[in-house]
Amino acid sequence: MNPLIHTTSDGRRVVRLSQDKRVLFLTRDLGRIGEQLRGELDLAASEVTPEELLDDINTDTMTPAWVCFRHKPADIALDAYAGLLDSEGQRVFGTRALMDGNFEVIVSGHRKGTGSSRETAPQCEKWSGIHLVIASSFAPIHLANNLNLGQLMGDHAQLERLMAGEELPLEEFTAKYDAVSGAILEAGGLFHFAEKFESGAITVADPATERRPMTMAEKILARHLKSGAEGYLKPGDPCLVNVDGGYSHEFTTAQVHHFLEEQHGRDYQVQNPIKFAVFEDHLLFADDVPRLQPLSDEIQVLRDMQNEFQAHTGVRDYSAHDGESPGICHQVAREQFIDPGDFIQATDSHTCMGGGHNALAWGVGATEYAGLIFAGFTAVKVPESIRFELHGELGPGVAAKDLILYILSTFAVSEDTLDRVMEFGGPALASISVDERATLTNMATECSARSGICEGDEKTIEWIMAQRPDADADALRARIVQADEGAEYAGGVHTIDLTTIQPMAATPGDPTYGKPITELESVVIDIAYGGSCTAGKHEDIDFYAKVLSEARDAGQGIAPGVTLFIQFGSESVQEYARSEGYLDLFGELGVRVILPGCGACIGCGPGVSEESSQVTVSAINRNFQGRSGPGQLYLASPLTVAASAIAGRITSYQPGMFPVSIPQHA
Repeated sequence: MNPLIHTTSDGRRVVRLSQDKRVLFLTRDLGRIGEQLRGELDLAASEVTPEELLDDINTDTMTPAWVCFRHKPADIALDAYAGLLDSEGQRVFGTRALMDGNFEVIVSGHRKGTGSSRETAPQCEKWSGIHLVIASSFAPIHLANNLNLGQLMGDHAQLERLMAGEELPLEEFTAKYDAVSGAILEAGGLFHFAEKFESGAITVADPATERRPMTMAEKILARHLKSGAEGYLKPGDPCLVNVDGGYSHEFTTAQVHHFLEEQHGRDYQVQNPIKFAVFEDHLLFADDVPRLQPLSDEIQVLRDMQNEFQAHTGVRDYSAHDGESPGICHQVAREQFIDPGDFIQATDSHTCMGGGHNALAWGVGATEYAGLIFAGFTAVKVPESIRFELHGELGPGVAAKDLILYILSTFAVSEDTLDRVMEFGGPALASISVDERATLTNMATECSARSGICEGDEKTIEWIMAQRPDADADALRARIVQADEGAEYAGGVHTIDLTTIQPMAATPGDPTYGKPITELESVVIDIAYGGSCTAGKHEDIDFYAKVLSEARDAGQGIAPGVTLFIQFGSESVQEYARSEGYLDLFGELGVRVILPGCGACIGCGPGVSEESSQVTVSAINRNFQGRSGPGQLYLASPLTVAASAIAGRITSYQPGMFPVSIPQHA
């Protein structure tokens, strides 16, 4: 139970701060954070405005990848906020700094917990003594992880009253959530809620929503109600829904296994293992990264525990063999077992990539995943949606990555996408391939959206059948979900003319800082990287090969001083590249080809920068500080990455560009 929750003599439940504990304000002035950590400064809520607080604190900042190699929350908490660095690259929070600071409240600005779905981020706070998290707004997966851990979340006005000595009714913190989420919070977290649900102390009835037109997300969830009823849903409805499938990877499986053993004993079992899986993809190349070698024992524990979990549960096994992985979880899952109309949950924020072929999918933390894989169902608050009606057609040299970077720089910045499902449809969707649709939905999480989903069509079926020839095409067609005419969109319906989209790049620090490439063409690069779940798909490899073959035919090669990396998203993609002759092309031009898996995207493989002076243009999905090495990282499309590698500077691809002399830097 949260120690800030107290029961009064008359039976009321209230939230009260402890007299001997402190409040930590994460100010934009990092020096003031240091003073608070050292005990030299205590601030009152009235002394700090929300505008003075850090926005967009991402989960990499709270628990960088190397901290996530630990699976026990108490060990993770030792290095809470290890990714918050000052202007000289030094840690603001030393080891045990948050844990030893005697804090019970932590305060920040907008969009707390953006980025990866890693539950280690709120764990590092809870196991350091934090029990109330204050922010102007929260990223959806991070919010859910806090709820599942029983962490109270509030706003700045509530904090000011609490610090003035008031005790606030618990309902002030729970009433803003649906009934199930509120019950989870009041119970002290998801596991305690599950115990009460199993005992019958808590019951959850289906929503009594009247017949109404529904969005794609609403329709999929309505089809998955645990009761089996065929009802109607609206945003905000709390419900229990069956989960079709999901997956975890070696960064997260150990915690899932650990939590299940703690909660249900060593003989626990899971539901429907054929539709759940484990992947060895994230840490595949970690042993070859010098800065990670001191952590090799911790990394091996994660691998060993995942193997133990797989053998115990019988879930699908996508482990690496002889150093080679079947590929990145998101890409392999869509190739092999995600179907239209599915409801998929997995322990990674880019799970929403499955929405590219009409599934509803989003990332969850280890606690929630452990609960749903054990029970076969999970608690959901029906999310709001925002719809993008696509018209026109993308121009030459423009890709889906440019479209999503445009959406990030506009709709995401204004928080129109926050905690909403991003629906993509309209007449121009038919002009966008299924792989490119997956790029759009993959990066919905960068928009701080709950998920992304594309309308299904015959292209969707053809793509799945190409990967799974034995699948039943008619059965797949029957599963396709379309939004109803007249469905309501809290985020609005927005028409985008694709002919107006320009080649874009996100400038270093955050994917939302997008600019047209015409404003960045003076940026000289050292590294060009093509790969990751976002940009290691079949069509992405076509894009790299198209640009490189045109350059070769024009007598040009990779610019001096630039290294171009291309990494495949799966074995299927690698075999496709081989069959198309792309491997010979890449070899001829000196491209560094990397076997399927994750890597540079999370700083765990070839393609990361090694010096702060290095500049990278990358087709990955995130460019948070230090995520892919210490250098400056720009995000762009596969076409732009390949063209920039030839030019030696950030430049967009245009057909026929290579016969013209392009300056190359030495």
